[in-house]
Amino acid sequence: MPTLLHVDSSARRDSFSRRLGRAFTDAWREAAPDGTVIHRDLAARPVPPIGEAWTEICDHLLLHGITEIDRYPEAVRTPGQEAAWATVQPLLDEVVAADVVLIGAPMYNFSVPAALKAWLDQITFPRMSLRGRRFVVVGARGGSYAPGTPRAPFDHHERYLRDFFSGHFAVDDPVFVNAELVNSLVDAQLGHLRGKHDESVADALHAARALGKGLAR
Repeated sequence: MPTLLHVDSSARRDSFSRRLGRAFTDAWREAAPDGTVIHRDLAARPVPPIGEAWTEICDHLLLHGITEIDRYPEAVRTPGQEAAWATVQPLLDEVVAADVVLIGAPMYNFSVPAALKAWLDQITFPRMSLRGRRFVVVGARGGSYAPGTPRAPFDHHERYLRDFFSGHFAVDDPVFVNAELVNSLVDAQLGHLRGKHDESVADALHAARALGKGLAR
């Protein structure tokens, strides 16, 4: 039976990235009624930042050429490393168990939320591979960062995650669905773009539902 890992990182309880994530997950459940959904809310249950013991585990893996995820515990040798691994293991187990990893990632200050960065740091080790899993990111951005727009060069949100998945997870086919111009709801200077925002949200919800249905097969 398929497994979906749904990770939320928005600080808002009813954000656009959460709405998109729910749309995807609801469609996935409908298409795979016998599947398993694991939900992790990084805002409600923050993951701590990595510490020195985590770096020691990474050094041991590199020194001994260990790349197989199921061998990572071999690098845990001290009480400090055991404590660090106690944080890592349940997070990593959820990712390994998943066929699809859905990440709700709003853009904060041109990049991803600190809560999401902390989670990525905890589950990432040298030369690991998560091939065979599909990664989907549903996001929301205050402005428009589409190619050709004035703010496109400031997109360290989707670009960062694409580079991260490719460089650290060996995953080259992530899918991104973004609702843009969210700040048009509250920023008077962007109010004239409200219509474009509404269109973007409608398109993103449609894409999220279609992806959820399609990736449940």
